[in-house]
Amino acid sequence: MKALVQRVSQASVTVDKQIVGQIAEGLLLFVGFRPGDDDKALRFCTDKCVNLRIFADDEGKMNRSVLDIGGRILCISQFTLYGDCRKGRRPSFVEAARPVEAEALYERFLVMLADQGLQPQRGVFGAHMQVEIHNDGPVTLMVESPQ
Repeated sequence: MKALVQRVSQASVTVDKQIVGQIAEGLLLFVGFRPGDDDKALRFCTDKCVNLRIFADDEGKMNRSVLDIGGRILCISQFTLYGDCRKGRRPSFVEAARPVEAEALYERFLVMLADQGLQPQRGVFGAHMQVEIHNDGPVTLMVESPQ
């Protein structure tokens, strides 16, 4: 599993001109899954994402997590995180989980985020989405489960 983590002051996702998820201060997570990802991989990424200390404390140092600040999470499935651009001009997505498996993993990941006391907003799996991001910092990190 991969999660591209962005610290945001606000973010939203729109499908068919309708906002389907939006947050104020918090994290935007673009998540991708590979075949064979399991609860262990999902737990690793869940724990890492919700506990990353990337929000400023009173001294301006990145010392607080999204949980510490009472922030929100917007989580969007993005298979293109597993795109391989090393050969040719068209990315290969053979390392990405097939849609049925990926959707089940995405739903399970959302449950794990909710189990942490967060109420994640979400995109629509498989839909063409417009994502508006106000990246704060900017701060962008990649979290990957161990192979």
